[in-house]
Amino acid sequence: MLYLAFLSAALLGIYDTFRKQSLKDNAVLPVLFLNTIFLSLMFLPFILVSTFSPHVLEGSIFFVPQAGWEVHRYILLKSCIVLSSWIFGYFATKHLPLTIIGPINATRPVMVLIGALLLFGERLNLYQWIGVTLAIISFFLLSRSGKKEGIDFKHNRWIFLLVMAAVMGAVSGLYDKYLMKQFAPMLVQSWYNIYQVFIMCPIILLLWYPQRKKSTPFQWRWTIPCISLFLGAADFAYFYALSYPDAMISVISMIRRGSVVVSFACGALVFHEKNLKSKIVDLILVLIGMFFLYLGSK
Repeated sequence: MLYLAFLSAALLGIYDTFRKQSLKDNAVLPVLFLNTIFLSLMFLPFILVSTFSPHVLEGSIFFVPQAGWEVHRYILLKSCIVLSSWIFGYFATKHLPLTIIGPINATRPVMVLIGALLLFGERLNLYQWIGVTLAIISFFLLSRSGKKEGIDFKHNRWIFLLVMAAVMGAVSGLYDKYLMKQFAPMLVQSWYNIYQVFIMCPIILLLWYPQRKKSTPFQWRWTIPCISLFLGAADFAYFYALSYPDAMISVISMIRRGSVVVSFACGALVFHEKNLKSKIVDLILVLIGMFFLYLGSK
C-alpha cells in the first residue's frame, strides 16, 4: 500500500512541473479543459471494454463495474470538488513560483488530518500535534520568503486561490476515503474524469470563449497532454492505495504530498526560481512535520 503512495507522490511532482510549464504565459481555462479531455480519453477505453466485453477486464484492477445513478451522484460530487480545486490551483500555479506552490500544497495533510479527526473519529497524538505545529510554522516562514519576491501572503489573490485549492484538495481527500470504502477505484476515477469534461464545457463557452481576445491567448504546448498522463497515473496509484481495507487517509495523503520534493527541485533546476536558500529551510521544516505525522500515524 505505501509503495503506491510513494509512486503517486513522485508522479504528482512531475505533474506539477508540466502544469507550471503549460500555464506559463498561457490561457488557464483552455489548458484545464484539455486536461479534462485527455484524462477522459485515457479512461474511456476501460469503460467501453468493461461495458461491452466485460470478460476481457473482469477480475483485473482496470475493470470498471456498472453502477446506477445512486452511485454516480456521489462520483459527480467528487468531480465538482476536484474541479473547484483545479480551477483555483491552475490560476495560482500560473502566477506563483513552483518553490512556493509546493510547500503550501504540502500542508494539505494537516487539513486532511484535522478533517479525519472531525469526520472519521481519528485522534491526534503527540507526534501528530508536533507535525501540525511545524506545518503551521513553515507556512508563516514561507510567507516571509515570499515577501522577498514581492508576494504578500495577506493581500495576494493568487496565494488566496492556492490556499482555497489546498482546502478543496483536502476535502477531496477526505471524500475519497469515504468513496473507496464503498466503490471500486476505477469506477470513481474513470467516471469523475468524464463528468469533469461536461462541467467544463459551459465554463469554457460562457466564461472564456467570449473574452478570449481580451485575455491571455491560448498556446498549444506538448507539455499539456503530459499533465494528464502523469496526473492520471498518480491518481490511479493513489486510489488503489486507498482501496486497501486498512488504508489511513491521513498517512497516504501525507506521503502523497512528498511530491513537494520533486516539484521544488524542478522549480530550482528547470525554472531557475529565486530565494532558494530560505525556501529550502521552509521545505525542510515541512518535511520534518510530515515525518512527525508519519510517526504519529504508524
